[in-house]
Amino acid sequence: MNPEEKKRTKLRNGSMDKVGNVTIEEVKRKIEIYCLCSYCIKKMYIKDSGYLSVTTLNYTSAQFTSFLLTGVPGLEGFQIWISIPFSCMYLLAVIGNGLVMAVVARDKSLHAPMYLFLTMLALNDVLLCTVTVPKMLVIFWKGPSLSMFPACLTQMFFVHALFLSESAVLLAMAFDRYVAISAPLHYATLLTGSFIGKVGLALVARSVAVVTPGVLLILRLHFCRSHIIHHTYCENMGIAKLACNSITVNSIYGLTAALLTTGLDFVLISLSYWLILRTVFQLPSREARTKAFGTCGAHLCVILIFYSLAFFSFFTHRFGHQVPRHILILLANLYLLVPPTMNPVVYGIKTKEIRMRVIGLFSQPKRSKNNEAAKNRGIQDR
Repeated sequence: MNPEEKKRTKLRNGSMDKVGNVTIEEVKRKIEIYCLCSYCIKKMYIKDSGYLSVTTLNYTSAQFTSFLLTGVPGLEGFQIWISIPFSCMYLLAVIGNGLVMAVVARDKSLHAPMYLFLTMLALNDVLLCTVTVPKMLVIFWKGPSLSMFPACLTQMFFVHALFLSESAVLLAMAFDRYVAISAPLHYATLLTGSFIGKVGLALVARSVAVVTPGVLLILRLHFCRSHIIHHTYCENMGIAKLACNSITVNSIYGLTAALLTTGLDFVLISLSYWLILRTVFQLPSREARTKAFGTCGAHLCVILIFYSLAFFSFFTHRFGHQVPRHILILLANLYLLVPPTMNPVVYGIKTKEIRMRVIGLFSQPKRSKNNEAAKNRGIQDR
């Protein structure tokens, strides 16, 4: 009896309690799920890494395929510790952006273009990190997680669509600041309520139009290799690389779409801030220049972090074959989580109007309690 047959015999008899990081009970549960999804598993083997891999599958459609998300490869023993800062960042992002949206929604005096764009950014940030972080934390806490093909495609669609809309909102905010500083007399006529509404619809339409072909290109692929994705979420090229047919079209489309959307956004944002800084240099007041530099500098830091992490992750995933996989996965998570955590502080709390409203939001209950106590004392004195 060869070693492969011995392994299969041990698996059938239940004499092997654990294979790598996966218990036999987990293996059986995942096999049952595959069978319920009309899979016919013909041949299985256990890889040296310890994860279950399905090599030969008889299926009728790619829609019935499932993927196993494993988390950060090589750092499985540290994932519970990695989850702590990620959890804190996620909570800060949700609470911070939620406060910004609540403050702007409550106060009609803040229904100006700059604050409406800030609300769009806050909503997009909450959605962007919520699409990935909860699933990622489940993987960090409980181990590899099975994701059905439709759910995986849905997550992939929203990750890329929300990233594109984030880039578009940052561009709109840069244009808003450029008009406010360089052409203040035309600000009210250019950035009207209808214009902002059209911008919101345009950025949603652009995201859907760009990401949908990428999803359709994934649907044409046939998956006959390993169904294990060494990642914390479903990502376009991470899925495509598991296909047995050519993914050249997928790669070319992804690269072209990224350069024509996110790349162009970055160029236009850089141009806007260069024009803003040129105008700031011409301001006669030193105090005004210092204030403008402080605001623009903070904005530029967030923008540079957002795009540098995104571009590094994007290009190394395609061309950086020498970069360790765990570095790629961590960067792919950070570029979706760091900006949503920083944006409420840089764009929200540093803005005086937002900051004062947030402080008022928490001090108002205390004020009302003090007023009520004063009224009660007055009634007792009478």
